[in-house]
Amino acid sequence: MTPKLPGFEELLDSAASSALHLEMRDTYAVAEEAEDVALWRSGAWDLEDGRRTLADWLALVRRTVARGVVVRRARIVSEPVTEYIRYEHALTPLNLEAGEGVRWLPRRQALGIAVPANDFWLIDGRVVRFNHFAGDGAAVEPEMSDDPAIAHLCASAFDEVWKRGLEHHQFKV
Repeated sequence: MTPKLPGFEELLDSAASSALHLEMRDTYAVAEEAEDVALWRSGAWDLEDGRRTLADWLALVRRTVARGVVVRRARIVSEPVTEYIRYEHALTPLNLEAGEGVRWLPRRQALGIAVPANDFWLIDGRVVRFNHFAGDGAAVEPEMSDDPAIAHLCASAFDEVWKRGLEHHQFKV
């Protein structure tokens, strides 16, 4: 059975214990980020710009963490990192301030980890939201699954990436 596709607010609001996010792309071209990425690239961006742009997301994470839900994000990245990953790294202190745990794993150190083909959010170890992207990094229609075998694969992948990953302050770009 495939659950209906909730938005991120509904998805995180549904979490009782954990919300885990695994990112595996080196470049994203999400329309909502285009202006901030361009400002960052020009040197005209700072964390206050990011704080304004991400205000709704950061508030959602704070609210979720305040309910006792563990929110963690792990990123598998190629080295040397792409420009986009440098942007994400610059933005990550805001995720940390909001209460997310964030770790980085260089792709070469991910050998042997069975990962699903797509980025995902795993809620309470039982529901998975896969984020699909086109070849150019643009977001396309996401997909949900509550198949226990898929949830188990995602949980195992996330746990291993988290175990091997570096804390944000340890990962230099």
